[in-house]
Amino acid sequence: MAADVQDERSHLTQRVQQRARELGFDLVGVAPAAPLEGDAFLTRWLALGYAGEMGYLHRYRDRRRDPRRLVPGARTVLCLGLHYGAEAPAEAGPLDGRLARYARGDDYHDLFKERLAELWQWMAREADAPPVGRYFVDTAPVLERELAGLAGLGWRGKNTCLINREEGSWFLLGEIVSSLELELSEPAADHCGSCTRCLDACPTGALTEPYVLDARRCISYLTIELKGAIPAALRPGMGNWVLGCDLCQEVCPWNERAARRGAGARREPSLGPREGLDPPGLADLLALDRESFNALFRRHPGKRPKRRGMLRNAAVALGNSGRPEAVPVLARALKDEESLVRGHAAWALGQLGGEEARRALEAAQPAEADADVRREIDRALDGFGSSEPRFTT
Repeated sequence: MAADVQDERSHLTQRVQQRARELGFDLVGVAPAAPLEGDAFLTRWLALGYAGEMGYLHRYRDRRRDPRRLVPGARTVLCLGLHYGAEAPAEAGPLDGRLARYARGDDYHDLFKERLAELWQWMAREADAPPVGRYFVDTAPVLERELAGLAGLGWRGKNTCLINREEGSWFLLGEIVSSLELELSEPAADHCGSCTRCLDACPTGALTEPYVLDARRCISYLTIELKGAIPAALRPGMGNWVLGCDLCQEVCPWNERAARRGAGARREPSLGPREGLDPPGLADLLALDRESFNALFRRHPGKRPKRRGMLRNAAVALGNSGRPEAVPVLARALKDEESLVRGHAAWALGQLGGEEARRALEAAQPAEADADVRREIDRALDGFGSSEPRFTT
């Protein structure tokens, strides 16, 4: 009798995995719905303040530590990975911004949720008895990387991304927590070894040690999650990133290996590069009014930081460009309706230097009513030791 139950469970699992791949999922595995060890790490990580302003990570801790709190009666967690494209984006010019690869096309949440819904409905029809379950895509209190590791999708790398030996790390994660009895997968082993490329590549020192990320210093956090001013000391390290960052993944040997063997070559069309954003022109971004911003970033991850955050990021990137052509664009941004944008434009002009930048700052100084922006202007002007431009070639 036990053998029959096991055979039935194995058969159902194989059919679920096959159906998942038919729907376009690239990685499929099953983890137990049980308490997770990662909660202890999360507790220490939060206590160190590494979450920054991401207050939502402090909430629903009981649900994060045990998937059964999300779905009473849950037995298994079906973990799924979806590639968003491993090919490198178009090369950015000196006045272009960079987007993380997942953010080049439409918001992946919609596509992922549609497929998860279809898969869950199919699973419910195939079950002998009506199951209970829910599906999630990174917006719920789920320790998705630990679950994915238990499901054999990959291991949590030193850059804190999930890495698969064959596929690399350019994929998105989602889960179906349910009462279905499925055959559990073999957990993935860690294969980072002695490599520290990701730690060495991070320009802001966000990876404080292997497997530990101080989000407050991470470019992805600074360009998306942080809603206020970016700490001045971190701005130069941001380069021309305006939404997310891929540096720690770009240098990963497992991604290099996966790219050589063509992993992730099949990409969903909707996740491909959107016109006007491959790459985005920084001057164009900084010129966006509310209507044009909403049109360009409709159903796109770029809506997350909102207009004020995106233009703040573009101003920083222009300040890091070292290009004199950026000065007039930034001078106009000193009149933006958002004080956050004006303040970062002032910093950027100070970085670029030159007589034209100085005149723009001096002209804006008397009329500026916001105290934070005035301080940014004052600091920028204090940095002008001479009228010699600081442009780099």
